[in-house]
Amino acid sequence: MPAQTQPAQAIEALLTEVRSFPPNPSFAASANIQDPGVYEAAAADPEAFWASLARELHWFKPFDNILSWTPPHARWFEGGTLNVAYNCLDRHLSGARRNKAAIIFEGEPGDTRVLTYWDLHREVCKFSNVLKQRGVQKGDRVTIYLPMIPEAAIAMLACARIGAAHSVVFGGFSADSLRERIHDSQSTLLITADGGWRRGNIVRLKAAADEALEGNTSIKQVIVVNRTDDPTRVSMHEGRDHWWHRLMEDAPTHCAAEPMESEDLLYILYTSGSTGKPKGIAHTTGGYLTGVYATTKWIFDMKDSDVYWCTADVGWVTGHSYVVYGPLANGATVLMYEGAPDWPKRDRFWSIIEKFGVTILYTAPTAIRAFMKWGTEWPGKHDLSTLRLLGSVGEPINPEAWIWYHKFIGGERCPIVDTWWQTETGSILITPLPALSTTKPGSASRPFPGISADIVNEHGESVGTGNGGFLVLKKPWPSMLRTLWGDDVRYREVYWSRFEKQGYYFAGDGAKTDSDGDYVLLGRVDDVINVAGHRVSTMEVESALVDHPSVAEAACIGRTHEIKGQAISAFVSIKDGIEHSQELQAELKEHVTKKIGAICRPDDIFFAAELPKTRSGKIMRRLLRDIAEGRALGDTTTLADPSVVAALRSQYEDS
Repeated sequence: MPAQTQPAQAIEALLTEVRSFPPNPSFAASANIQDPGVYEAAAADPEAFWASLARELHWFKPFDNILSWTPPHARWFEGGTLNVAYNCLDRHLSGARRNKAAIIFEGEPGDTRVLTYWDLHREVCKFSNVLKQRGVQKGDRVTIYLPMIPEAAIAMLACARIGAAHSVVFGGFSADSLRERIHDSQSTLLITADGGWRRGNIVRLKAAADEALEGNTSIKQVIVVNRTDDPTRVSMHEGRDHWWHRLMEDAPTHCAAEPMESEDLLYILYTSGSTGKPKGIAHTTGGYLTGVYATTKWIFDMKDSDVYWCTADVGWVTGHSYVVYGPLANGATVLMYEGAPDWPKRDRFWSIIEKFGVTILYTAPTAIRAFMKWGTEWPGKHDLSTLRLLGSVGEPINPEAWIWYHKFIGGERCPIVDTWWQTETGSILITPLPALSTTKPGSASRPFPGISADIVNEHGESVGTGNGGFLVLKKPWPSMLRTLWGDDVRYREVYWSRFEKQGYYFAGDGAKTDSDGDYVLLGRVDDVINVAGHRVSTMEVESALVDHPSVAEAACIGRTHEIKGQAISAFVSIKDGIEHSQELQAELKEHVTKKIGAICRPDDIFFAAELPKTRSGKIMRRLLRDIAEGRALGDTTTLADPSVVAALRSQYEDS
């Protein structure tokens, strides 16, 4: 099976990797998980394994049934009631963690805040009461559109505390994207900010929110955090908009945590789909919290003494699971940073690690490749000796970046956990365990205990060691998505129809195992582009381009990019009478940014009189990928006009 997200040379380099790194004995001696028998025990009785981890959480009422499985629907820990915010906050207040730092925040301008567990509990209770006063009830949906500031975590936890489901929208998304997600979730309240900081500039979130709310929407109330501007200069819609700080002034500091059924909805998070419309991933309470709690504790070897930094934004699932819920359920000290890694200088990450004594760093291969490009002098200026474990997330990490990370950031002493998972899986599913795994550059090691994964061919048959195929999950796991919000038919079709006979979840990724049985992830096998660890639908970008009055047709593909993993290349046919130019290229890129967000901005736009199509009219994106990657063209016998491909290749090579 061809992997469509990496060139053949890069895949070959992954598959022939021979370097390996056994566990550090001094690290292993004090690790949370030291017994290799955990894999066998979990495989023998996965339900008992997950139930034992679930019981480490606080339950108002214990569950009486571990799993009900009616493919493709799972129900975990039925009969039990719990509250996610209570598990992240209240249960830490009776002991030494009461006055421990829960969140250490550094803003891009350099401002800092520290919230202890007592502080965070107080703020969450107050904002929970604010939400109630604004009419939010259990079962309602609340949209959160904030920069990477503590109020984002407070808002999420407050929703969880009162039983309202949150839908966090990444602050880099456009007004159109925000409007679409509000409409689909039918949220009744929006939480946003006047703006956030990014590379010395203010991202005007309130202005985008106002645009998104033009016309009829389900939003009745808007709460605005004052982050950047003089509040007297921010446009506020009287009767609808309210300042966060004013509502919080007189809010009561006590709010009882709502007992939630294990299968009650916790949040909806939208992710790109290959059919264009974003998918509302629905995660529930008990199973999700069990998954993120257990994986945080075991994979990151979380200790009370750690200062843990996951660099993801809370607008993505990594921020949900490994900035907020997983670490706080473990009583961790979490670092949050608002800005860019290269502002005001390219050593910002390293200066933050030195300043706060960070011990665990979890970041994306995109960032690591950028750091490599900038050079070793930047981390070399700082004392990184507090680091004891490194993590990688978002996409496969190429071996060269792995080795650089190990040598120049980890000082050749820190284990690296290269993790595979998805928005849909809720928590990490394939990963090393740092005291047990011999790690290899480019390999995510093996499935987490209790996870049943396999690599199969198109018939659902296991391909065996050393062969490539489709990554599938053969049995349910607690943190799995339960459905797509409002569209269970699509849920079945997208994730379960390909291997419906076997009852396998299809992850949409290609993979293979090496001679040791360790997994090597090869990237997406559909038309979703992985840009800097963010999944972008080709259909969404194409639709945005065609929305421009000059464009007749567009096709987008992902090409290999040394920093971002993949970059978007767009092939565009313009309407008769319109002349292509560099100015139009720039205009189209900006148009896409406005329609769906900066992360979806194409790196390349190529004008084409025609796009390669089959005789039935289907655009052959596979050939566009071949052109972009410089590969020999595959089968062209079904093309309506083979000369189109030759013309495109010539243009691409001349660019």
